[in-house]
Amino acid sequence: MTPATPVPPKSSRRLTLADITDVRAYERERTERRADVLALKQRRRINLGTILAVAFENRVTMRHQIQEMARVEKLITDAALQEELDIYNPMIPEPGQLCATIFLELTNDDQMREWLPNLVGIERSLDFRLPGGSVVRSITEEAHESQLTREHVTAAVHYVRFELTPDEVADFDGQVMFGVDHPNYTEEIQLLPATLAELRTDLVA
Repeated sequence: MTPATPVPPKSSRRLTLADITDVRAYERERTERRADVLALKQRRRINLGTILAVAFENRVTMRHQIQEMARVEKLITDAALQEELDIYNPMIPEPGQLCATIFLELTNDDQMREWLPNLVGIERSLDFRLPGGSVVRSITEEAHESQLTREHVTAAVHYVRFELTPDEVADFDGQVMFGVDHPNYTEEIQLLPATLAELRTDLVA
């Protein structure tokens, strides 16, 4: 009998300890690297109305986040860095996925008292509308949602992902709309070409 051909492991974009630069070395290159990452983040950020911003994450943005955390908190041991990797790696999309951080940009106590009780469930209210008619809605992890949302008040930051089928990935081009349809907050925009191109790099293998 011919032995079965081994199935190769699924490729992963997740970061490892080898991807994280020593704090001293990172300090030397931080200014130049930070400018590049900020430009990248700008292309991957979408504002929906006046208080809702969505930042789509990838391997580069999450590596930068970990490097900055290591710098600020002076993390130098493998164990400490691995904790950060475990926290942020789930925000790196695999092919067919998009991952995003949602920010409610509330700048004072009055805004927080007004909006946080009225936007419960905002993390489940985002969607992409593709040219072919498909609607791809945001997904949250149950454990995460239970930590950040209560029955009567939500948090100012949320983490979501979008899962696309191969057909939806192929259709993610041209006039792609992105919006929020919460009962108390509704906005929709068409993705700019630069943002569309960035997000397609997340979706394709």
